[in-house]
Amino acid sequence: MSLRRRPEALDTYAVNTWCPGCGNFGILTAVKRVLKGWEEREALHRLVMVSGIGCHAKIVDYLAVNSFYSIHGRVLPVAMGLKLARPELTVLGHAGDGDAYGEGIAHLIFAAKRNLDLTLVVHNNSVYGLTTGQFTPTSPKGFKGRSTPKGSPETPINPLELMLASGATFVARGYAGRPEHLAGLIEEALKHRGFAFIDVLQPCYTFFNTYEFYNQHVKEIGPEHDPADFEAALHLALQWDYSAREAEIPIGIFYRVEKPLYEEAVRVPEKTPDLSAHIATHHL
Repeated sequence: MSLRRRPEALDTYAVNTWCPGCGNFGILTAVKRVLKGWEEREALHRLVMVSGIGCHAKIVDYLAVNSFYSIHGRVLPVAMGLKLARPELTVLGHAGDGDAYGEGIAHLIFAAKRNLDLTLVVHNNSVYGLTTGQFTPTSPKGFKGRSTPKGSPETPINPLELMLASGATFVARGYAGRPEHLAGLIEEALKHRGFAFIDVLQPCYTFFNTYEFYNQHVKEIGPEHDPADFEAALHLALQWDYSAREAEIPIGIFYRVEKPLYEEAVRVPEKTPDLSAHIATHHL
């Protein structure tokens, strides 16, 4: 790591090693935009970011906030542990698509089912970029990479459909090519009381450049959509199946409802010791 002058409070001394054109830059810009408002409210010291393993994970190197590097697929166990131990913290998890939808998929389903009050942003580029181009659970059928030179025979999973079926109370999709819109989604996710999930379409410029495809097909969800309507949210989620099929790709908040929090259901009430009763029982 080389050193350079630190120009802003949120910046660190780490030199950014993402490839030129990487979609992670758009996500970093969006997160910075949200957190700059937090500096003014002096709430930044109560935020903890957790990342997994992969290109996405470097985001914790580039923001001067409390952070924790976990291992592959284990972002959510760390994030959930933090929230259970210190409910007053704001916990923001970052995972890759291989991280969240491959190695960590069981943790993802249970985080949605339990509804802890935390936010997860998935940097979904549909490829293992750090390890130079293997297919992931959201790669389209026929994807050619190092592990599938003749094309992947698998159909991609639809993470939004999965989260809706698992009971997530906030389900959204963003696009790294529209950082201002994405910042709005992250802001709303952090305000949400419960498990907030954002799948971010994040092109890997080097191993799976999807900018042109997304720029042509992404469309923001309009005000006519009711995010409290589960059936409408599911219908929107099924509109595009993460394949290379030509289809309109909705981005925005698909679903948002309030449900009881897991951490409140399992919290053990603190007891103040009754010294008078103890002395009367054991010492008199």
